[in-house]
Amino acid sequence: MGNVLAFCEFGGSTLKSSALSNLTFAREAAAAHGGDVVAVLIGAGAGAAGADAARYAKQVVVVDDAALEHYLAETYAPILARLAGEHGASVVTATATTTGKDLIPRAAALLDAGMASDVSKLASATTFVRPILAGNAASTIEVSTPIIATTIRQTEFAAAEPLGAAGEVVTAAAGELDALGATVERIESSKSDRPELTDAKVVVSGGRGMKTGENFKVLEELADLLGAAMGASRAATDAGMVPADWQVGQTGKIVAPELYFAVAISGAIQHLAGMKGSKTIVAINKDPEAPIFQVADYGVVTTWEKALPELIEEIKKVKASR
Repeated sequence: MGNVLAFCEFGGSTLKSSALSNLTFAREAAAAHGGDVVAVLIGAGAGAAGADAARYAKQVVVVDDAALEHYLAETYAPILARLAGEHGASVVTATATTTGKDLIPRAAALLDAGMASDVSKLASATTFVRPILAGNAASTIEVSTPIIATTIRQTEFAAAEPLGAAGEVVTAAAGELDALGATVERIESSKSDRPELTDAKVVVSGGRGMKTGENFKVLEELADLLGAAMGASRAATDAGMVPADWQVGQTGKIVAPELYFAVAISGAIQHLAGMKGSKTIVAINKDPEAPIFQVADYGVVTTWEKALPELIEEIKKVKASR
């Protein structure tokens, strides 16, 4: 028997959607291990999100300290490892976000724990399925250490539903913090009224065929009409057309929205690995042999210059009639 320690990312007073997917996996793992889910929130202001976390886990541990304002694996990992011991965890898990991918391996090293990364399915208490070869195959691995560390693929686990009753929220001290010489020099961030790429129900992505960053404004108009997030292929981000954090794909962000527009994207295997789990895929490309059409539910063989203005105009008409 053992509990499952679920590291939960938050924003303000609520959990991020990535945390809810992690809690779904944590519940499955807890059932397999005969324990409970312990949600862990670490960072300055974590206390504000404690009540929201208590809607999804029977136990919530909050480590709220001003010295933890900026995430550093050097300071967060020892806290997570210590809490794993204090709460009898047999599994320590996080979503495979940028933070989760950085934090969990370090915590695993401190716990001498075996690790399964980018998990897409729990096969048994100690056996996990994860995608390989850009999602074209699956690998089943078994972890035999007393404590198991995992990161889970958000798109493969639905958001957790609230429990019938709120769980217990307790606070824990950060303890002595040692960043091992690491420092945060500055934080660069961009603000947008659009939803986050990994949280959005609709994503509009453009590829190298958009030619210039200026042309992406047409895609942004479509995205704003649909309340969508903006995405792009690696070719477009590498060319400097759009910001790097728009990248969807094997080396970018993995998304699975209800609706995904792939405009002027050929559909290289690396891009498909990041979006082929989308519920409905619409492809616009002038090349009828483009690989993107192999995964698309709807495909239009034409140039984006012709298709997008017509599509935007029709959407405006529909919205105006409501």
